[in-house]
Amino acid sequence: MSSDRAAAVKPTIQSLGTHYSAPQWFRDAKFGIYMHWGVYSTVGRAEWYGRHMYIPGHEDNAHHIKTYGHPSTFGYKDLIPLWKAERFDPEAMLDVIKRAGAKYFSPCAVHHDNFDLWDSRHHKWNAANMGPKQDLIGMLKDATIAAGLRWGVTTHLARSYSWFNTNKNSDEGGPYDGNDPAYQDYYHSPSDDQSAWHPADPPKQWRDQWKARICDLIDRYEPDVLYFDGAIPFRGEDEFRTGMEVMAHYYNRSIARHGKLDSVMFLKDIDEYMGAFSHGLYVNNVASLDLEQSGANRLIYRPWQTDFTVVKSGWSYNPDAELYDVDELIHLLVDVVSKYGCLLLNIPPMPSGELEQRVVDRLAEIGSWLATNGEAIYGTRPFSVFGQGEDVRFTTKDKALNIILLNWPAGGKLTLDLKDPWRDALPGIEGVTMLTGEQALPFTQNGAELTITLPASPPKGQEHAFVVQVHCDRNTTPDWLN
Repeated sequence: MSSDRAAAVKPTIQSLGTHYSAPQWFRDAKFGIYMHWGVYSTVGRAEWYGRHMYIPGHEDNAHHIKTYGHPSTFGYKDLIPLWKAERFDPEAMLDVIKRAGAKYFSPCAVHHDNFDLWDSRHHKWNAANMGPKQDLIGMLKDATIAAGLRWGVTTHLARSYSWFNTNKNSDEGGPYDGNDPAYQDYYHSPSDDQSAWHPADPPKQWRDQWKARICDLIDRYEPDVLYFDGAIPFRGEDEFRTGMEVMAHYYNRSIARHGKLDSVMFLKDIDEYMGAFSHGLYVNNVASLDLEQSGANRLIYRPWQTDFTVVKSGWSYNPDAELYDVDELIHLLVDVVSKYGCLLLNIPPMPSGELEQRVVDRLAEIGSWLATNGEAIYGTRPFSVFGQGEDVRFTTKDKALNIILLNWPAGGKLTLDLKDPWRDALPGIEGVTMLTGEQALPFTQNGAELTITLPASPPKGQEHAFVVQVHCDRNTTPDWLN
């Protein structure tokens, strides 16, 4: 870390904001995949199991006592040996991910449960030492680079100090195993703070360990995507200094490796509904915005991301959970891209390291659609308006305006209002086709109103969403993006 003293980016809001800009590769990528896989996967319920199993009266607490025994004798730590990852094949997994059309992969490297999935130099509770006894993050990095995708990680560690502190609870059966001093290096030191969000004022020991572990991940595994599950930590006496130090270190490492800041960083702005600083400090422009499990209701004028899970309840493996269908996922992707965003889709591996066939099938179908229609997604930019109504979305690329229909219009006619608030006049229209065919589609233009006569039925290869391409005589991308 000493080299950061003379580095370009300093751990201040001003310096971070001056140097950060979302890299070109991310602006073009549009679709990434990540995954929640860890000790919690062995239970097959949800990734918050490590917190909820220690809350008397919670259904996960009842499940744990019935299945494994009382948390005083069989705690979360005792699930670790049950996680074997015995069929983990990173190359096969990345083949599925690449075929899905993803351009970057950023698995969860550590969740709130304080268990690192890499060969951590600062925390013995890691997947290389116990459980799978493999450097899972190192293996996934190698497979990702070999597949030609951008590599990154998500980290969910900052809130662990309070989130995981329910292990200090007790019931009529006695105190839970988190009260045992022998396991404080995993379960954290005693504290009254059991917030599910960022701890109110974590001790310096925890802040220093968080920094050491995340910097270890940055230095040795060289991600070009880094994600905090929240905003800049930590509140309290730290005043967010530690989080800014890690961000500056990440940016400086990117500059050292690439000759420029060519990595993307994500923060979440959720104070509005969670309370001030409950997830850390959020400031525009020091990183890119991530919206969890949510799209945007408007066009956002800088690149952003939504992380969304294929599972309708929870983020980790649950064989009983319902999944979103392919239409829903592709429609989400189209909507996000039309608003200048990227979709980071979460998948949940089984404890063995394999993916459920129903997950593989959905990814394959997304990949098939993108193989046909990717020209309207990858490398595109938004139009001056993101769409019209619920079923029409726009993207632009060079001289093409892509009209993406989420449902096939009844009556064979499509009428659009293409008034552009950023220009005095629209580009001249030279022709209209379906993306998958060269046959010209009849159209009429009356000022900003464009009416297109569509084929009687949608073309094959465009199931789920349908792309009409308007060919213009000049660039269709708004001037503010050029």
